[in-house]
Amino acid sequence: MKEINLHKYYPFCNPGKTVEVPDEIAEVFLEFERHENAYRVRTYRYKAYYSLDRDDGIENDTVKKPLTPEEILERKEGEDALYSAMDQLTEIQRRRIYAQYILGMKRREIADAEGCDYSSVSESIQRGLKQLRKLLKNML
Repeated sequence: MKEINLHKYYPFCNPGKTVEVPDEIAEVFLEFERHENAYRVRTYRYKAYYSLDRDDGIENDTVKKPLTPEEILERKEGEDALYSAMDQLTEIQRRRIYAQYILGMKRREIADAEGCDYSSVSESIQRGLKQLRKLLKNML
């Protein structure tokens, strides 16, 4: 068992607060400290003194932030509205829109798979999207 000073790892603890921990835990703390020191040395050596904390959105593109509960609720309500609107389309329109936008199929591939003309698939998808816009505008 080794004694460690908690203030060294947790600044909010009292400076004199020590705890006995198993050797494995002490080794984990030591390994963490080595990694931190190595990172500091690399940063200094390669002059990597820059921050992504800017208001131009670069940090949002680099770091994926967790969604807030409000965002999760909005996303869920949007999905529910979309599914409800999709249920109101004809079976053919629903199937073709699903194939193009969810499965990533091209309109030509959909026409070949269904054994029909490309123009009928294209018109069906266009009419379905127009109907979806109209339904979603009324729902939201």
